[in-house]
Amino acid sequence: MYQPPHFREDRLDVQHALIAAHPLGLLITSGPGGLQANPIPFLIDAAASERGTLRAHLARANPQLGELAAASECLAVFQGPQHYISPSLYPTKRETGKVVPTWNYITVHAWGAPRVIDDADWLRRQIDALTRHNERPQAAPWNVSDAPDAFIAAQIKGIVGVEIPITRLEGKWKVSQNRPAVDQSGVINGLRGLGDDADLMAREVAARGKAAI
Repeated sequence: MYQPPHFREDRLDVQHALIAAHPLGLLITSGPGGLQANPIPFLIDAAASERGTLRAHLARANPQLGELAAASECLAVFQGPQHYISPSLYPTKRETGKVVPTWNYITVHAWGAPRVIDDADWLRRQIDALTRHNERPQAAPWNVSDAPDAFIAAQIKGIVGVEIPITRLEGKWKVSQNRPAVDQSGVINGLRGLGDDADLMAREVAARGKAAI
């Protein structure tokens, strides 16, 4: 990944937090038929290996499983908040006119050698953990055990697990660090109140920038 120094994020805990907050990763493999990519919800286990281990499951019918079984390396891409940045948000536009649009975004890329796991007990633990993680915001969280055991056992027969001990991890926080403080303030004020990713991006620009907001 292209990483200018001012956008680079190497802190492991920050990278892991992004994965935990935005767990739907794009799983990418390369095989005889070319590249394959599938959006897959992951869990990160920070303590399982030096850089953490990703765990997930795929449908048994997914052809990417064959590539994962044969692959020496795969890539999972996690996307955090992102938003278009208009030059109209920069006060320096009025002073010089020398501004162009850009796109702010946060992303983490994780590489590792995948291990395919076809084990019902492992899969039950994985779906339990994945469900607990994603049900946390609910007022009445759903648990896998809420469904009949026979039904869950039948569902597990249709999936296969994958575990990826991370060997390389790169983070990029492109959040207006290359702009002067006055332009960072313009971005923050312009995005605040727009909702969703815009508000999240405004907070990231404020957290990492020079603007006195």
